[in-house]
Amino acid sequence: MDTESLLKAYYDNYDEDGRLASKHGTPEFLTTVRYVEKYLKENDSIIEIGAGTGRYSHYFARKGYRVDAVELIEHNIEVFKSKTVESENITVVKGNALDLSHINDNTYEITLLLGPMYHLFTEEDKKKALSEAIRITKRGGIIFVAYCGNDATIVQFCFEKGMIKNEPYKSLVNPVTFKAASSPKELFELYRKEDIDSLMKDFPVKRLHYVGADMYTNYMRDCVDSMDDELFKTYLNYHFSVCEREDMVGISHHILDIFQKE
Repeated sequence: MDTESLLKAYYDNYDEDGRLASKHGTPEFLTTVRYVEKYLKENDSIIEIGAGTGRYSHYFARKGYRVDAVELIEHNIEVFKSKTVESENITVVKGNALDLSHINDNTYEITLLLGPMYHLFTEEDKKKALSEAIRITKRGGIIFVAYCGNDATIVQFCFEKGMIKNEPYKSLVNPVTFKAASSPKELFELYRKEDIDSLMKDFPVKRLHYVGADMYTNYMRDCVDSMDDELFKTYLNYHFSVCEREDMVGISHHILDIFQKE
């Protein structure tokens, strides 16, 4: 089965909107929105590459921004369109993050690449997706790229769930470095900061922020979901205060790399 078919099988049965809308999914969503809004200016145009069912695209379109979206999976596109309201200035087309040739160079002020890097497994494909996102962004524009963190998976799945003792985890995890290997069969590629730095080193960009989008939240889902509004608000304040701390970001399940095209 090819990568697209594997992804289709996964996302046809996965509620990504529900995850981000849950209380434990809210820190990731709000963190991403918080940093995008830090750089958004009036009349900026936004593209979301790998938009999924459109949680971010619709949010910004309903704030009055023009948003174009590209998504690979037909099921996600159908859900995306079903959520579109008449007032939104928004489009969605089927497309692949590796080939955005239908989009001109230097088109958007804000580019969101919040899903594709999860599912690319060769350095060539990863750099192609990054290159395409950078190409279509205007000079001085801001690109937001999301990654799945390696060590969150090691801690939560390999040790908390004890799966390091079993295949396929036993074979996939390096017993010395505890870096996990991935393939399309595992669906998700996992990263450490040195992996991301290596991918980015030759691109004409300047890093602005390196952020743990959810930090400790996924380790304490039940606790977060049971918080009353006052405690949850305080937890969010804590999360925002530590989400860029260099000594802590590596434990996050989702990492947000934010950079400017020079």
